[in-house]
This record gives sequence, C-alpha cells and structure tokens, in this order.
Amino acid sequence: MTVTIEDVRAAAAVLAGQVVDTPCLHSRTLSEITGAEVFLKFENHQFTASFKERGALNKLASLDAQARARGVIACSAGNHAQGVAYHAARLGIPAVIVMPRHTPFVKVEHTRKHGVEVILHGDNFDEAKAHALALGNTRGLTLVHPYDDEKVIAGQGTIALEMLRDHPELDLLLVAIGGGGLVSGMATAAKAANPAIEVVGVETMRFPSMYHALRGTKPEFGLSTIAEGIAVKEPGRLTREIVSRLVADIVLVDEGDIEQAIVMLLEIEKTVVEGAGAASLAALLRDPARFRGRRVGLVLCGGNIEPLMLAEIIERGMVRAGRLARVRVQVRDLPGSLARVTACLAEQNANIEEVHHQRAFTHLAVQNAEVDLVLKTRNHGHVGEIVAALAAAGFAARVRNFDE
Repeated sequence: MTVTIEDVRAAAAVLAGQVVDTPCLHSRTLSEITGAEVFLKFENHQFTASFKERGALNKLASLDAQARARGVIACSAGNHAQGVAYHAARLGIPAVIVMPRHTPFVKVEHTRKHGVEVILHGDNFDEAKAHALALGNTRGLTLVHPYDDEKVIAGQGTIALEMLRDHPELDLLLVAIGGGGLVSGMATAAKAANPAIEVVGVETMRFPSMYHALRGTKPEFGLSTIAEGIAVKEPGRLTREIVSRLVADIVLVDEGDIEQAIVMLLEIEKTVVEGAGAASLAALLRDPARFRGRRVGLVLCGGNIEPLMLAEIIERGMVRAGRLARVRVQVRDLPGSLARVTACLAEQNANIEEVHHQRAFTHLAVQNAEVDLVLKTRNHGHVGEIVAALAAAGFAARVRNFDE
C-alpha cells in the first residue's frame, strides 16, 4: 500500500476545523540573507506546537468503535505523543504514551496534562518503540505509529496542500526527516499538485538514517542531538518507499547549523522553534548557493524546546555572532589597575557581564594577574576594537577561544 493525493485530500476534510490552518508567510529578511525567496509554514502555531497533530488525528478518526473503546498506544520523543494525547482526550479514546527516558521535561509534562498514561522507557526512540509494540500487543491497544502509517502520512501531507494553496509559486520544499512521515506526506501532495516541484529532505549528521537507507550504506549515529524530534535510527518501510520515489535529495546539517537557525528565527521572525523545527532553515543557511534564486518553502515543524536549552543556544549564538566575547587581560596586581581596564572598556562602549581575577593559576610573574572578562559587544569587529584599545592603553589582551 501507499499514499495518494486522494488520501491527503480526504485527510484535509477530516482535519478541517480540528487543527490550525497555520500561516505560511514570506520572510523578507531571510530571503535577503540567503538569496532565495523564503516562505515559512508556522506549524509551531498548532495547539500542541507541532505538525504531529495532523497525522495523529487522521489516524484516530479512522478507528471503529471497538478500537476506540479498547484504546490506543503511541511511541514518541514528544510531539507525536502530545498530538495523540490531545486528540485522544478530545475524542474520548483511552491512550498510553511511551517516551524515551531522556525526553525533554517540557514535552513529558505537556503530554501528561492531557490525562493519558505516560510511560518513560529506554534511552532512545527505538528502545521506546520496541516497548510500545510489546505493550500494545499485551493490552490489545491500537498502535498510532508516529510515521509509518498511511493515515498518519496522509495527515501530514495536508501541510503541503495548504502551502501550495497559499503560495502556488513555490518550486522547492525543504522538509525535516525523522522517520519520514512528514516528508512522505508532503511530497505526495506537492508532486501531485505540481510535478515540477522539488522536495529535499533534511536530516542531522548525527542521525542520518534515511540518507544512508536510500544509498544502501551503513550509518553511524551520535549519542544525541538538539533535534531530538528527528533522532530516528530506522526509517519507516512505507516512508522509505515514498521518499525514494518522490524526494529529490537528502541533505545533512550539524548541531551548529541548527543552533544558528533557532537563534535567527527567534531574532528575525520572533518565533520559537525546537531543533527539528529549525532543521530546514539550517539546511538553507548551510548551503545558500544551492537554493539561491529558488522559491523555497520551509516547515517550522515544532516549537517544543526546553527553556533552559533555549537559553544556552541563545547564549552560544551570541558568542558566534561576536555579541558576547571573552577577553583575557594581563594587569599589574596593584590598586587601580582593574579600574583602568574597566574605564578603557567603558570608552569602547563594552558592557561587562562577568569578571574573574586570577592570581594563583597563572604563569605570570608575582605581582601580576590575569583578568578574564565576559563582555557584551556589537559584533566581531567591535571585539577587535576593544582588544586594540586595551593594547594602546598598555594592557596585553586577547580574545579567549571556545576551547580554553
């Protein structure tokens, strides 16, 4: 079996009025930065902040009365779990959700709040999935698979219908891939509407399962990724077949690319996305020359990110942009030396975030000290001006690197 455009259109009828018809907006700033005409589909505006509601609801709505009465089970790193939990509660269907033990706390709590049974099991998605399959068989529950299911795939495909309805001029879609449900559904709908449109998938370098599956090569996986929503080691059987037919290519992005995309979306679009939600923009930023001049649709597929992780990513982004810098200054260990340094920094309009005065753990001569300063700055050029000004004032100063 496979999924057709008729299945996607039927799913759209089921979902009408039950999920958010999210905006798909042109980003003038991202277009200027990348050289492509960029259109963003804000699936992070769904009630559970993820596109996963679409496939989950389409599957739940297809169950007969007996299956609804017995209940359903789902396995997810978070977003599929919330989609199943929310709509199962709405429809009065008992639900059990199995999640990996290290799923971000915010996703676990947002799933539990819908009143479903949540079980934390396994160190990754695949271990949790195996437990869910076994538990479902034992209890007689219907599995709502996160991606390898015709109804789920068709539900996700409704995103492409909406994007091309609003912007028929799109000629390329960049879509994140975990198990492949989203890209399979979207490619099915998009290629039926416009056979010339190009669909490109995006995976992380740490979890390149579909990338290698299509090439017949053996992948190597990392221990973790900030895009945990697409950290899948085994792509679906159905999705793999659809991707092989309809998806032109799969590109890989690293953790730094994703962090940069998260920060840019926050600053430019004023929208919060999780790692998986930023993957498509990360691909565009990583290789803008490949997409220059194209009309590119990106899906911001989820916005469920741990607040503390977001804070770390923002801070690291400020460092990459030169807006937060560490400078080490050598001074004489005498009264007034630090005051002269701070006066110099004030003249350069640099704001001091942290100060650490080091006397013991240094190779400098006695009566000398090193002062480590974390500064709020404008950009990398401003940091260079600060170091030059300190040198002109008689202080040896240098920027400290990431690995120091």
